[in-house]
Amino acid sequence: MSHESNLSSQKMLFGHPIGLFVLFFTEMWERFSYYGMRAILVLYLVTQTGGNNPGLGWTDGEALALYGWYTMMVYVMSIPGGIIADKFLGQKKSVYVGGVLLLFGHSILAIEQSWAFYTGLVLIVLGVGMLKPNISTMVGGLYPKSDIRRDKGFTLFYIGINIGAFLSSIIVGYVGEVHGWHYGFGLAGLGMLLGLVQYAFGQKHLKHVGNFLGASENQADKDALKKPLTKIEKDRVSVLLLSFLIVIIFWGAFEQAGGLMNIYTKTKTDRMLLGQEIPATWFQSLNALFIVIFGTAVAGFWAKRKLKGKEASSLFKMILGLIIMGMGFFFMTGAVAQFNESGSSAMYWLVLAYLFHTIGELCLSPVALSFITKLAPLKYASIMMGVYFAMTGFGSKLAGLLGEWSESLGEYVIFTGIAGFTIVVGLLLMLLLKKLKALTHGAEDQEINDEKELENIELAE
Repeated sequence: MSHESNLSSQKMLFGHPIGLFVLFFTEMWERFSYYGMRAILVLYLVTQTGGNNPGLGWTDGEALALYGWYTMMVYVMSIPGGIIADKFLGQKKSVYVGGVLLLFGHSILAIEQSWAFYTGLVLIVLGVGMLKPNISTMVGGLYPKSDIRRDKGFTLFYIGINIGAFLSSIIVGYVGEVHGWHYGFGLAGLGMLLGLVQYAFGQKHLKHVGNFLGASENQADKDALKKPLTKIEKDRVSVLLLSFLIVIIFWGAFEQAGGLMNIYTKTKTDRMLLGQEIPATWFQSLNALFIVIFGTAVAGFWAKRKLKGKEASSLFKMILGLIIMGMGFFFMTGAVAQFNESGSSAMYWLVLAYLFHTIGELCLSPVALSFITKLAPLKYASIMMGVYFAMTGFGSKLAGLLGEWSESLGEYVIFTGIAGFTIVVGLLLMLLLKKLKALTHGAEDQEINDEKELENIELAE
């Protein structure tokens, strides 16, 4: 039986393969562990060594430097993780390996020793590198070629990511900030354990996806490993690599959330509400909450726009996402201006900034994941996904550098500069959109475009 036939015979839930929801919950718990640790890492580093909940007593600059290197390496390791999957293990087994490494990494962070801190970070870096690109590639593998549901499937998967991120910012953030940083790290490890257990029990719904091509009985799969790339495939790889420049700029700005914006929230924002002080870590949950609220609405907007024959290409969505996210930093400019006048800034500035960042992210991130699975040659599927995540890592490193520069340039200059730069770059890329789309050789034009069939799919969902 061919790969396409296997895919068409999959059991469905809400109009999507059940395997999507297995991967949804696996990634939800993995992101619970990662973002829970991320929510408290910088605050743990900068908290003084004395007191009831001591940290490491680093300066803001030192903490943001480590944060930048760490978040970069977490995603750069997706390249070797993708290579291992494509050349040796397949995506499904690579996700297992990554999950086990993450479980050990997060659990070791719960030990209050310096060796445990650095060992845990290294294991998390290796674990994310193995899991992240391969589980995302598996999502694309659940859908036949030219299936219009693919973008919506990635948006649903992305909502799973952010349910995990939302819960972790609230739960792990609270436990770490109030009861003890190492309790928070340990709780993140428990989340990863739940993710692994769920993944193991869901394997019956993933039989036809994520397997190593070299062991395939399908001759077409074996041939795909040997034959050189065609001119069309090379052009598509080229446009993917060009789109990754958008990714670096986007995440370089967006990742201020875990660094500079996190510290700004903690030190300069009036967080009192109804007589209670809101923990600084909770504000990072706003992004995830907004994604859960607006994710399907944004995906639906683009689907309807495509039905009407209007511009709805992946490249257009990604460029627009960059512009919208950049606009959000003008609210942080307003927050700094208010702080400079009165010595405190209101919470609504942060809420508005995170709202615009989220809408921009929904236009870019799940779309980019889907775009890669549409354009990447079969034998380089995980590798190209790994390169994408590596670019998000370079963006995170850029975010750390921008955070460090704020100590000399000031937050007003950094926030305003980010806004202006991202918007200008986005507008310039819009001028090149037609040329960039030509390099895809109509990959997205092959999607189902029969209006009646599309409406039936939407009703099923």
